[in-house]
Amino acid sequence: MLNLAKIKPRFWDHRDAAAGSSGEHYSFRRKWKLIVIFTTVVTLTPLVVMALMDYRLTHQAFESEAFGNTSRMVSTTWRNVSFFLSQRRSALDFIARDNSQQALTSPERLETLLARLKTSIGGFVDIGVLDASGRMLAYAGPDAAKGPRTGTSPCFEQAVRKGFFVSDVPTGRPADRQLIVAIRHDLDGGRFFVLRAALDRRFLQNLITQLEIDPGDDAFIINTDGLLQTPSRRYGNPFQKIALPIPAPADGTRMIDTATPEGEAILVGYAHIPDSAFILMVIRQKSGITDLWLKPRMQLIGFLIFSILLIMVSILGTATYLVNRIHKADQRRVQALHRVEYANKLASIGRLASGVAHEINNPLAIINQKVGLIKDLFTLRPGYAADEKLMRLVDDVMESIVRCSSVTRRLLDFSRHMASRIEPVNIEAILRQIMGFMDKEVERRRIRVTMDFARDIPEFMGDRGNLQQIFLNLINNAFAAMTDGGHLDILVAYRQGDPIEVTVSDNGHGIPEEDIKRIFEPFFSTRAQNVGTGLGLSITYGLVTEMGGHISVESRVGQGTRFTVTVPVKHDGDRRDTHTDAHKTDTP
Repeated sequence: MLNLAKIKPRFWDHRDAAAGSSGEHYSFRRKWKLIVIFTTVVTLTPLVVMALMDYRLTHQAFESEAFGNTSRMVSTTWRNVSFFLSQRRSALDFIARDNSQQALTSPERLETLLARLKTSIGGFVDIGVLDASGRMLAYAGPDAAKGPRTGTSPCFEQAVRKGFFVSDVPTGRPADRQLIVAIRHDLDGGRFFVLRAALDRRFLQNLITQLEIDPGDDAFIINTDGLLQTPSRRYGNPFQKIALPIPAPADGTRMIDTATPEGEAILVGYAHIPDSAFILMVIRQKSGITDLWLKPRMQLIGFLIFSILLIMVSILGTATYLVNRIHKADQRRVQALHRVEYANKLASIGRLASGVAHEINNPLAIINQKVGLIKDLFTLRPGYAADEKLMRLVDDVMESIVRCSSVTRRLLDFSRHMASRIEPVNIEAILRQIMGFMDKEVERRRIRVTMDFARDIPEFMGDRGNLQQIFLNLINNAFAAMTDGGHLDILVAYRQGDPIEVTVSDNGHGIPEEDIKRIFEPFFSTRAQNVGTGLGLSITYGLVTEMGGHISVESRVGQGTRFTVTVPVKHDGDRRDTHTDAHKTDTP
């Protein structure tokens, strides 16, 4: 299961100590959200708009391509059908011009011409000659045994009126279901005859079936009554009526976007065959066109999703990084302010301690003189000198004065070094001085203190006040972690050419492993609530870093904690550099 605590940035739940009593979250989370939202809108809006435009343009391109392909298919097929009919018309026109009416009325001549037509261009079934009254003068074909037929027909009448006509396929018996082509040939004196021929409708069907269309599409020929002249995938066999509106007469190829009675969206291309009652129709499913667009559409959507994810990861990562840097800078600022405040408090305490020590020293000096005088007077008088109890009381007063003087001297010495100043320091003297202040607490809590100093530890150039503050913080933390009767171990190691290494160990309650990584953070404390400020170790870490040293911590819960501080040894020749470094460090 995903642990959100591991990926949540530190500033997310940050509560600023300066936010007041309301305890509201500081503005870092809000700043992060504003950066993410603003950057996301600015970045993704053009991408989404471009994707939608590309989506629309691609869809239009596919539809336009489908319209164009269908239109070209209809136009090509229309031209093939028209060429098929025009070729047969030209053949009949050539026969009428090349032969006289008398020659064409000869059955033998017609048989010869029919045979030549079948072998040359094909598609002819029979041929016949009709006079102006519509009487069959001669006939060659499969029905020749029935003899010449008389009477007019719609095809004959249309041919007489227009000069050329192609009839649709009759709905009678199968033997009569042929295309009839008729032309009128004028003679001298206003006379004329009509040359007609029957064409095999399978030739017309072959022109349609050879089209390469998708399984869901359809192509067929109808007449002006809407009856199929060729088989249809959707509407059945010839002579069945289609369930679509019959297109109005128009020149050239036309495209319409419509729907079937069942509600299916279709694209219809059609063209009227000139000099005939035929209409060529090609039907394409809109869903099939959409299927062709499916692959590029999915690629576009996939690219869009990938781009959005990549952009969002970049935005979230960048926003988190920037706000985290701002948060860290703000934490350093707050830490610096608290360090200044802490230093001012220590300086105030130092001045107060110095004033108190001076005020105490003056009465102590007077008391010491008076007690010395009293003791001298008692010594000169035999009656008082022989009183051991009285002399012992005087000695006790003088001993107390000495002890008080020792405490005030320590306070004065400590307060003199509160201001930052680079001077020769002795690490052993500093540690013993700090432990001298802690004597009473050590005695009261029965804490066993072990101090082990290496030999020949050199003096070095350093800030006595900072060193006092560093080790005082570490020792105070050790005392706070231990119960009464604990053990404090202070070890100072030194080897020629290496830094001085000071180890402060205790056998207190220890620090949990998850808290060790945060132990030097400002305001982080393992003590109970409202106990301590959480700044001691943070300030200690900063002071050690400023002097070029290093501090580390090792701890086990229930066994104790060990802090190790390495202090670089800088001699008098490094004094100028030390001052320069100190100034650089203090400047934020």
